[in-house]
Amino acid sequence: MPDAVNIVGLTGGIASGKSAIARTFGTLGIPSLDADQVAREIVEPGSPALEEIRDLFGEAVLQRDGSLDRALVAELVYRDPLMRRRLETITHPRILARSQEKLRALQSSGAPYVIYDASLLVETGRYREFVALIVASCRAATQIQRLKDREGLDETRARQRLAAQLPLEEKLAVADYVISTEGAKEDLLPQVERVHRALCARFGLSSDRGKA
Repeated sequence: MPDAVNIVGLTGGIASGKSAIARTFGTLGIPSLDADQVAREIVEPGSPALEEIRDLFGEAVLQRDGSLDRALVAELVYRDPLMRRRLETITHPRILARSQEKLRALQSSGAPYVIYDASLLVETGRYREFVALIVASCRAATQIQRLKDREGLDETRARQRLAAQLPLEEKLAVADYVISTEGAKEDLLPQVERVHRALCARFGLSSDRGKA
C-alpha cells in the first residue's frame, strides 16, 4: 500500500456497519476507499476479470445487460469454499492494484489519514500493512437481521454467510480501535470522534486538519 500518508484499515464481519463508520469519518473530513466498490469496478462489463469469472462459473452468472450477477455468485461461493478461493485468485490481485491507484489519488486530500474499508484484512493478514486497524463490532444477531433486511436472505442463508467468515473475536484480537455499530446511528459519531482524536494524536497531527 502507498505510505506517503497514514492509511488506516477498517474491517469487520459481513453487515457489521463498516460503511456507516466510514461515512461518519467522512463528516470529519477523512476520506475513505471502499474495497467493495473497487470490487464492483474491476468486474464491469468488458473487463478481463469478468471474462475469467464467466469462464469459471458459466454464462448463468451474467445478467441480461452483461453485468455480473453478484448475488448469484455470492450464493455459489458461500456454498463452495473451493470456488470461493478460485474467485478470490481472480479478483483480489486486481482489487489490490486498483486500490493502490485510488489511495495514491487520496494522498493529496490534505487529511491527516485515509481510511481503507475492506472485509478480509485480517483473514489475508493484510491488516499488518496499515498504521492502525479499526474493527466494526456488533452482535451476530444484529448481523443476521441486517442480512435479512438488506439482502432478503432467510435465516438459514444469513447464518451460513456469517459462519463462512472469521469469528469477530479473532478480528478484535488484532484491533487497535473498536467501534460498536450496535446502537442507533447517532451513537456512531462520538465513537468515531474519539478514535479520530486518538489517531491524530498518534500521528502527531491536529484533529482539526482535513475537516470539511
